[in-house]
Amino acid sequence: MSLYLPEGYRNLLGSVENTEKAIKAVKDMFQDNLSAQLALLRVTAPMVVLSGTGLNDDLNGVERPVAFPIKDMDEQRAEVVHSLAKWKRIKLAQMGVQPGRGIYTDMNALRPDEELDNIHSIYVDQWDWEKVITREQRTLAYLKKIVRRIYEAIKVTENKLYVEFPQIEPMLPEDIFFIHSEELLRQYPNLTPKERENAIAKKHKAVFIIGIGGELSDGTVHDGRAADYDDWTTRNEDGYEGLNGDLLLWNPILGSAFEVSSMGIRVDEAALLRQLKMRAEEWKAELMYHRMLLDGELPYTIGGGIGQSRLCMFLLRKAHIGEIQSSIWPDSMRQICHEAGIDIV
Repeated sequence: MSLYLPEGYRNLLGSVENTEKAIKAVKDMFQDNLSAQLALLRVTAPMVVLSGTGLNDDLNGVERPVAFPIKDMDEQRAEVVHSLAKWKRIKLAQMGVQPGRGIYTDMNALRPDEELDNIHSIYVDQWDWEKVITREQRTLAYLKKIVRRIYEAIKVTENKLYVEFPQIEPMLPEDIFFIHSEELLRQYPNLTPKERENAIAKKHKAVFIIGIGGELSDGTVHDGRAADYDDWTTRNEDGYEGLNGDLLLWNPILGSAFEVSSMGIRVDEAALLRQLKMRAEEWKAELMYHRMLLDGELPYTIGGGIGQSRLCMFLLRKAHIGEIQSSIWPDSMRQICHEAGIDIV
């Protein structure tokens, strides 16, 4: 069990009741701001998908999905989603959404292999969003444009929250800083990826790290990424590979970088085949989702997930994600947190 206990921590909102009111305020405000910034329509989404279709998110390729047989479908197996990265692209195709518009949804997932700590839970809740683009928009410049709009939605939410809860003072910088994971490695060659994130986030307060999943010059990857949704191998305008990344904010409560979103331009046909080969997963090309993409049945898109509990945790200055969401925690973690003034539910 990994746990960080901030010295002198206190609940700025004073009570669990006020915290619940503030959580609702953040969620209501942010999803309105996000849909306005990106022209997104809210849709309903599945909690389970069928096994063997390629629809579930493989994350780093080692996490086990919660799976079960369906009695009335001849015991065919289904899986609780890890995320909706690929499902959304099929939904956009079914709806016939045109470039410039998209969808978002409340995504609820179970990830039982997560290591529980201040920011990780087995329960994951995200605003999962996806937007149709043209082939010409599959560029780093367009990715940065969308990142800036998401960051603006976060800042607007922080400022509106201050009006209702003046004890939560705004602290986000005016602009977000962009850096490629290879540039970050060269700046901090003796640090681990997480230590690099801490260093750059502490310096700039709001950072988007480009190029997550591809091999760096030292033979490592900054962080894992599945081969079949984000494009992390296409060469971008800066001469580096990768059209995806992570949005990090500096969290002064935890004294560390704090990831609130993972997103990117999705693979086209060439990137999918290239990345499957790099991961020795060519067999996936015959799965339903991958076949649809290779046959030209899916639109070009950009998309990602924005952690609901994560964003609430950051904006409400909380020390543990269990102060935001109701999940399962070890009794020892509950006791340690309670003694430190952190009441998790």
